[in-house]
Amino acid sequence: MSHPSARPERASRPGHQGKAIGLAVAAAVGGFLFGFDSSVINGAVDAVEGEFDLAPVVTGLVVAVALLGSAVGAWAGGRLADRWGRTRVMLLGAVVFLVSSILSAAAFAAWDLALWRFLCGIGIGIASVIAPAYIAEISPARLRGRLGSLQQLAITLGIFAALLSDQVIATSADGAGEPFWFGWAAWRWMFLVAAVPAVVYGALALSIPESPRFLVANGRSDEARRVLERVLPPGEDAGRRVEEITRSVEEDRANAEGASLRGPRFGLLPIVWVGILLSVFQQFVGINVIFYYSTTLWQAVGFDESQSFTVSTITSVTNVLVTFIAIGLVDRVGRRPILLAGSLGMAVSLGAMAVAFTQASGSGEDISLSGPWGVVALVGANAFVVFFGASWGPLVWVLLGEMFPNRIRAAALGVAAAAQWIANFLITVSFPPLLDTFGAAIPYFMYTAFAVLSFVFVLVRVPETKGMELEEMHGEAYSRPGR
Repeated sequence: MSHPSARPERASRPGHQGKAIGLAVAAAVGGFLFGFDSSVINGAVDAVEGEFDLAPVVTGLVVAVALLGSAVGAWAGGRLADRWGRTRVMLLGAVVFLVSSILSAAAFAAWDLALWRFLCGIGIGIASVIAPAYIAEISPARLRGRLGSLQQLAITLGIFAALLSDQVIATSADGAGEPFWFGWAAWRWMFLVAAVPAVVYGALALSIPESPRFLVANGRSDEARRVLERVLPPGEDAGRRVEEITRSVEEDRANAEGASLRGPRFGLLPIVWVGILLSVFQQFVGINVIFYYSTTLWQAVGFDESQSFTVSTITSVTNVLVTFIAIGLVDRVGRRPILLAGSLGMAVSLGAMAVAFTQASGSGEDISLSGPWGVVALVGANAFVVFFGASWGPLVWVLLGEMFPNRIRAAALGVAAAAQWIANFLITVSFPPLLDTFGAAIPYFMYTAFAVLSFVFVLVRVPETKGMELEEMHGEAYSRPGR
């Protein structure tokens, strides 16, 4: 293994920050596809239900099956990334996105649309693992939080782009079920549009370098040094960093637990459980109830159904904008303080919504809030989106990308992301029966309780990673809070 001298490298790497940002943005295109492909079906649901004459339960399955595919993709993607490399798995994800978008557009029955949406979910799961892992491994420590937050920003931009794309296509065709270009129904074009970012993602995967941590782990230290020379700040010795990564990898290999997810607590390492629970709490506070079932809330506080696109757009734009708060603060304030503040804010806003819905009249989706209670629920919902979008939304992805030891990062991230998708599925399918049985107040009280528990969990178990090199992440010793 060759090493450069220890002299400062200021002259040789003047554009290091721009290169690191460029690579992180390229990887974050996977997050854009994650958001776009998971949301694009929203504008097509009614037209698909009409065209294939589906019962509501079948429609729900077609919509939700992508979440199960995402769990499979996340689990498999993490393991494949450790065997094939990050960029090859990015390319695999791009191919999966491309194929699923084309075949979803050409679907001839509910069962094959469900199959292609499951395949799409696999691509979403792969993207949810690879982007944060690659960004963490390519980023200098002082920029890692901000660059890791690009994943969530890309997801929110993808959601907004899908919403806007669906609306433009449906409006141009005078309805999602109406013929559009070449006689194809508009809803089919909604799926087909997703092929464009999939091709872009594939081209980027072919052009960006492999993660230096993966290269070192596979005996390609000279290649790793060349990649690090492009992204490290002036004055930092790429050869010395390669030596540090090599030592970390060798220590992990010498320690059976360091090279495996297996551990003493219910079969997994403690730090893996921290990642799993971070993922579960991110979903169990009910964020996707706000996005998937927002029409019920808006109608309850007095909005007409025809206005749902406008209010949903406002919520989506808000979700995008508040991500910049996390980007601006994460490397200055740290991960833990932002998560703790977010948990408190979510608990208060969700609690306000729950109390407001105790005053609702009607049942199921046919509920209404009169007087000031409608305003309380509306303000609470938007405050919840702000607190989530500025904290738990982006920072969970930052932590999952950086908190695991080098040898298990991708695999552990895959397990945590799979747990996140399963939690998303459980919250999504449980809300309608809870709403029908108990009304809206009980579910929102439940989400409030999870927000409170998330505060306690961060306080007790989640470590601080601001400014730490990835080579400092070592399981049990590292998992002490406040480190």
